Amino acid sequence: MSDTILSILVLAAIALLIGAAAWWRRGMRKQAALMLALALIIAGNVAIWIVPDRNGAAPADGALK
Repeated sequence: MSDTILSILVLAAIALLIGAAAWWRRGMRKQAALMLALALIIAGNVAIWIVPDRNGAAPADGALK
């Protein structure tokens, strides 16, 4: 279950990056910057969940079990 959620979050971050690039090209700089910021926040949250600690266990490994 947690793998599915993390996968959806990664796909959302990618979609936000693509959307931000599209808005940037259209001159909507503020919206593009906000979408980029949200994509970075999502990527940071995913990294927190999948990066293992000193014991070699990632927080996502024990979640929802």
